[in-house]
Amino acid sequence: MERWTPEAAHAWFDAQPWQVGCNFTPAYAINQLEMWQSETFDLAAIETELRLASSLGMNAVRVYLHDLLWMQDAPGFANRIDQFLDATDRNGIRTMLVLFDSCWDPEPALGPQRAPRAGVHNSGWVQSPGMPALADRSQHDRLESYVRGIVGRFANDRRVLAWDIWNEPDNGPEVALCDPAMLKAKADLVVPLMVSAFDWARSCAPVQPLTSGIWLGDWSAPDLLSPIQRAQTGLSDVISFHNYGTAEDFVTRVKWLKAMGRPLLCTEYMARPAGSTFQTILPPAKELGVGTFCWGLVRGKTQTHLPWENWESPIADLPKDTWFHDIFDEAGVPHDPTEVEFLRMLSAV
Repeated sequence: MERWTPEAAHAWFDAQPWQVGCNFTPAYAINQLEMWQSETFDLAAIETELRLASSLGMNAVRVYLHDLLWMQDAPGFANRIDQFLDATDRNGIRTMLVLFDSCWDPEPALGPQRAPRAGVHNSGWVQSPGMPALADRSQHDRLESYVRGIVGRFANDRRVLAWDIWNEPDNGPEVALCDPAMLKAKADLVVPLMVSAFDWARSCAPVQPLTSGIWLGDWSAPDLLSPIQRAQTGLSDVISFHNYGTAEDFVTRVKWLKAMGRPLLCTEYMARPAGSTFQTILPPAKELGVGTFCWGLVRGKTQTHLPWENWESPIADLPKDTWFHDIFDEAGVPHDPTEVEFLRMLSAV
């Protein structure tokens, strides 16, 4: 199966409502493994939070999977994904599923996950695949089985909005906990595996588009893209990107990316102290026809209400008026009621 043509991509995009959603990890989970493992998977808690998303007018969520879960118990993992998709469907929400991720801890392990580190943003998130599997070609067959198994199972499922093949494959030592000297070596491992993952997913003939979001640097001309970014954009059916900047920066980057001639999804945004807020980003995104997924919904064990910098400099907490990400506390109380009112107003228009 070939990459979608720009015409096919636009036809798919135009058939959707404007996508407004969030990156979803339930408050009880410190990472993907704790969200999905049978011992900790909590559908009732998940559905309670999905109702909050739906109450805002959100119609999409972006959710991370993990290759180790497929290795551990493929039928059980697929069944839990099916339960999750039923819950999203009941709440008028569709799901973008993320297959691989290069952020945070490079040595994921099944079983009970660590407790959050006090005052630290995303202290327990794990990469998929971890560095041991990334560097060990003998494990790539099981990664292929994972991609083909998951995409093949849900390739014709209307509850699935899209497939995000690899989150931030070029993430470096600030967020990926890797030796800066090893960053190129890691990239040399990621690029061919990411290309293969696109091929594996596409071979399942999904009715949903494939994508992988770029996030670093200057995208104003093709020759300014890194090799990983050229692979990401060159293989994606729809172009996705991350942006935690101001509205001016967001609009500039959207204009750069529109030159690629494909629909756009901003799969991460919203960092209040950086000037990326619902009120600043969503109006231009809607006007320019860009789908959006903020980071976070309910404050929980990921502690993403704390700033990125806290990975290196833990603090006890932030004042209540300066959450970094997330919208509601664990009781469902909005961090900022004016944001909630704005989201509901915008989605009702």
